[in-house]
Amino acid sequence: MSTINHLLHRSSPLFNSFYALRHGQSLANVARIISSDPAISTVEHSLSGVGKEQAKSAGESFASDYLESASSQYQGVAIFTSDFKRARETASQFADEIRKKEIPLYNDGVVLETRLRERFFGELNGGPDTRYQDVWDVDVKDPNHNEFGVESANSVLERTTKLIDELDALLCQSLSEDSPKIWKCVLVAHGDVLQILQTGFLKHEDASRHRSLPHLETATIRELRLDG
Repeated sequence: MSTINHLLHRSSPLFNSFYALRHGQSLANVARIISSDPAISTVEHSLSGVGKEQAKSAGESFASDYLESASSQYQGVAIFTSDFKRARETASQFADEIRKKEIPLYNDGVVLETRLRERFFGELNGGPDTRYQDVWDVDVKDPNHNEFGVESANSVLERTTKLIDELDALLCQSLSEDSPKIWKCVLVAHGDVLQILQTGFLKHEDASRHRSLPHLETATIRELRLDG
């Protein structure tokens, strides 16, 4: 049987700290449409004016919290983002605020990661966002479903939790006895992807309960803590 949640049976804690950051308000949010097709969303549906301010504010807040916390244990901030336009723009604005506080950035910037793309909503793409609920209603009963041609919730859980395992290992490559400091890793992505990823950190066996978790509003950042 293939692994669905790569964090479920992890025997050791994650070395680095992980945070979910949903993109700021986008033009697709304003239009109330579903935007999940990479061919469209990587080039269209940028941030609205409100979304840009939200991303800037999120960066300012995170930078301030970083400097006020035990920042001496960290090497800096690592930002990985979906390549969808609204996420890239959010990550860029966020990174600008980190730079202003002279906090080191992993690879000196933002790293694109396709596994953080929005869940694909199939034939519902481009339609009204009220149709999300039609998908979520089926997710509860069957997280493996592909109704309406959507990517299954469990597929999203598998790709994102595998990514966390790989990123934690990647970021640890910069550790040494002389420099044991870890990274604060920010994942800039989308509503469904981050809701589902949270079930991974909570060590759910599947993604069926992702909508039972507190909703992540646009440009909201939330620490992801791995359940013991």
